[in-house]
Amino acid sequence: MTETVKLADAGEVVVDLVRTINANRQYLSEVDGAIGDGDHGINMSKGFTQCGEHIAARGAMPSLPVALGDLSTALMEGIGGSMGPLYGTFFLSMSDTLADHVELDKALFYRALTDGIASVQEIGEAKVGDKTLIDTLVPARIAYESALKEGKSFRECISALVAAAEAGMNSTRDLRARVGRAARLGDRSIGVLDAGACSCFLILRSMGESITRLLNSGTSASGGAAVSAQTD
Repeated sequence: MTETVKLADAGEVVVDLVRTINANRQYLSEVDGAIGDGDHGINMSKGFTQCGEHIAARGAMPSLPVALGDLSTALMEGIGGSMGPLYGTFFLSMSDTLADHVELDKALFYRALTDGIASVQEIGEAKVGDKTLIDTLVPARIAYESALKEGKSFRECISALVAAAEAGMNSTRDLRARVGRAARLGDRSIGVLDAGACSCFLILRSMGESITRLLNSGTSASGGAAVSAQTD
């Protein structure tokens, strides 16, 4: 089985992300409603839908770097609050890292992921334990890096990433929010998941499923929806 994906054939990864977020719009808003404004799913869906419409208007499926750039633009322009810049920067950094390459392998994906997370941390003040999407992103990166250093296959590295992302998301249930609007609630923020951590897990899992499908096919994405079920 192949260990690389042609970036020119991988734009469908972003289309799958659009499907995933839209399928979980209500779920993400329900999670956000416990300690936030209850609009996380609505806002995320708005930005991702705009990206999907832009990709469709192109007429032909773009490469993964171009599609990620489209997603970044849509999120920065279409989502209010902090999540638009955070996710927009994340995907833009990944796009920039992939831009000059023809194929995606496990090492390049690690570089793109690491650059994306670093960009998020540069513009935000959150760290692990603050009950944010960082609690999903950082454990996922660490798990992927460990698998990579152990010589695991691309698929195995992705599996490690997704498992750690889910564990990181679930860890936010027992955390006290320390940044953002939820921090105002103090101990009342304990006992519920963070919405950003949840959407981040859905994003990483969808990307992992899509890339794994591409690896298994050895050609291009099948076009099937990688719609994620509710995780809570």
